Amino acid sequence: MRVFTKEWLKASNDDLLTISKLIDDYHLTHIVAFHAQQSIEKSFKALLEELELEIPKIHKLKKLYKQYFAEDFFCDEDLLSILDNLYIESRYPGDLGLLPEGKPTLENAIKFSNVANEIFTLVCSKVEVTKEEL
Repeated sequence: MRVFTKEWLKASNDDLLTISKLIDDYHLTHIVAFHAQQSIEKSFKALLEELELEIPKIHKLKKLYKQYFAEDFFCDEDLLSILDNLYIESRYPGDLGLLPEGKPTLENAIKFSNVANEIFTLVCSKVEVTKEEL
């Protein structure tokens, strides 16, 4: 495994660990959603690194998925689009990871967490590494 592949996966796992600490707090669903988006982005970029492909300086999950991974594994593109809407370009209070209809529900946060964990696990499998080896 390439060095930077492992670093991307470690960073993705850090986001998942953050989610695990916050997942039950309905006040922090927007933070969970943000870290889910970040984890998926880093998992995708880990796979690009391992495949020795250029890592684009974009944050749009759906674009990364469609451009590089749609043939390799299935992801819910609608869910990726929702997470794309949560990516925080700025750090101003009005832009703190909200959906158009407001803060994600606890049910949404759990769904986002599950997808982030699934993608992380799938990428780890593709690069033949376990979470413990990171």
